[in-house]
Amino acid sequence: MSIEKKPRSIRIDEYLEDSGALPSLADDVRRGLTATSKSLPPKYFYDERGSRLFEQICGTPEYYLTRTEKALLESVAQRIIARVRPRDLVELGPGSADKARVLLDAMQRAGSLGRYIPVDVSPEIVQSSARALTQAYPGLRVQAVIGDFLQHLDKIPGGERRLVIFLGSTIGNLEHGPAVAFLRHLAEALEPGDAFLLGTDLVKSPEMLEAAYNDSQGLTRDFNRNILRVINRHLDADFQPERFRHVAFFNAQRQRVESYLESEVEQDVSIDALDLRLRFRKGERIHTEYSQKYTRDSVEELLSDGGMELLDWFTDPKGWFGLALAQRR
Repeated sequence: MSIEKKPRSIRIDEYLEDSGALPSLADDVRRGLTATSKSLPPKYFYDERGSRLFEQICGTPEYYLTRTEKALLESVAQRIIARVRPRDLVELGPGSADKARVLLDAMQRAGSLGRYIPVDVSPEIVQSSARALTQAYPGLRVQAVIGDFLQHLDKIPGGERRLVIFLGSTIGNLEHGPAVAFLRHLAEALEPGDAFLLGTDLVKSPEMLEAAYNDSQGLTRDFNRNILRVINRHLDADFQPERFRHVAFFNAQRQRVESYLESEVEQDVSIDALDLRLRFRKGERIHTEYSQKYTRDSVEELLSDGGMELLDWFTDPKGWFGLALAQRR
């Protein structure tokens, strides 16, 4: 449904069945926690509390990703905007839209500022950032899509020369098959003149990678555990998050950081909304996230498998992060 918000420059289109609960949570939890190797999709980290925690993680000394990507984006934004000449900026999973401002600044300088179209599951965060952006950029229109970008790409409004951005190396949360399927779906939604900007974290030392996912303040631990709080709240479960240890390490063979919640004791958990009772052994793990790391070659291969072709490649001086500009093949 479409809901007009004040001011009139902001429009919110909601496609989640119930804005108070993510629609597929029950199915995903039942499937993931009754499997032999237990798992939960990382998209459920991001309720309001989880989103705040992630913003804090981005500011920690260990988490180089956000500041490196933003600095890189600032250095190349004008070149990207000059090449694409977009009127609409579409962002998948924007959070606070902090990095979008770098491209909106470049669009404003180029005189091409039109619409900003964030796609996110959190109405509260989208509404807050939309108000801030329309105040910061007079004349900017915001048409937000409240939905899951893995399911609602077809809900993104058409436009004139759109630049779709997917930053933060969020693509790395998907295994190769689902990532390719997502890119193919996105490629089908791109029109002639549209472009796609993908942020990817690059392979580096295991020590640096593991530190980024095990910060000294324990914010990543709390963020990982937050997925259990989401289940407690929406599915009437009785997880005790402090009984699960945060585990994150670099798998060199697969070139990815893997995150888990490990039961520190033998324990029983009830999920009343699913009429489900679970027994966790001491040391048993719930897989919660993959964070794939890339090279230029692997990014180009991924884009090609997803029906896109690489137009340009940007990286920071240390080679820590990559931005790939692509179009539909």
